[in-house]
Amino acid sequence: MATSSSDKEQVLPTIDADQVHALLSSGHGYIDVRMQEDFDKGHAPGARNVPYYLSVTPQGKEKNPRFIEEVAALFGKDGGFIVGFKNARNLQGGYRSFLQSANQQSAQQP
Repeated sequence: MATSSSDKEQVLPTIDADQVHALLSSGHGYIDVRMQEDFDKGHAPGARNVPYYLSVTPQGKEKNPRFIEEVAALFGKDGGFIVGFKNARNLQGGYRSFLQSANQQSAQQP
């Protein structure tokens, strides 16, 4: 039986912002793959930036050719949160949902 390339691809689990906060509280890290200028505008506390794209132009997107090496150098291949490695998670709604969740949690604290 032949297998398609999509059969071989692993699906990256998607988690919501509340789950991200819980993972961060338990010691997991946060890798932000947005471009540097977006990261500089705001990011999760303690997040590390390794851009997946270096630039976006009308001609297309320029991928970071050293992405995997840069991530591995910072976090190792067995980290509990690393994009492209074991136990990676995708934040549903991205950084904006993380901010909204943080604001809601702050409002609920006495």
